[in-house]
Amino acid sequence: MLDRRALVTHARQSQRLTQPVPAIDHPTTLSASTQPVLVNDPSDNPSGSTVVPDPSSSDDRSAEQRSFGIDGVSGFMGMRWDSADTVRLAIRPELINAAGLLSGVVTYALVDYCMGSTLWPHTAKHEHIATLNISINYIQTATEGQIVCTTELDRRNRTNAVLRSEVRHEDGRLLVTAIGSYAIFPARRHPRAV
Repeated sequence: MLDRRALVTHARQSQRLTQPVPAIDHPTTLSASTQPVLVNDPSDNPSGSTVVPDPSSSDDRSAEQRSFGIDGVSGFMGMRWDSADTVRLAIRPELINAAGLLSGVVTYALVDYCMGSTLWPHTAKHEHIATLNISINYIQTATEGQIVCTTELDRRNRTNAVLRSEVRHEDGRLLVTAIGSYAIFPARRHPRAV
């Protein structure tokens, strides 16, 4: 499997990458109290927890640089968090499939990341989450502009959660609906960073 650096290098060599992929060096994590906390070093976050950029962070990067991605996948796709339950991205040429339409993989990933970050504030410090299933309905597609995913937590019990999402184009068109279920389980090694 190629790492993010190899993918970026390949894309640049293919001359398909029209915008540089933003560097992600200081992600932030959404704590159980729903307040974003800056994580300065990946070793500060040994649990591999879901992280959400903090647009109000006082570090010296621009808001645009801070708000892109939480890991290599979300960074490459250009996901930006408006809040824990709202994630957006700009459609770029590298996200378009061979048919000339936005790849379903992009909207699926957008839904999965948004569901995870919506659920995260509703978990305790000693709990982790994992996607069990996402049922997705592709209604329309897009080829340019911005898309926005919003998610609502429908139900959460001790071991599971059910969420629903919509992805809309910036012009208001409904592109995707989804229902997802997530497992909630005790951390095995280390409790997540707060």
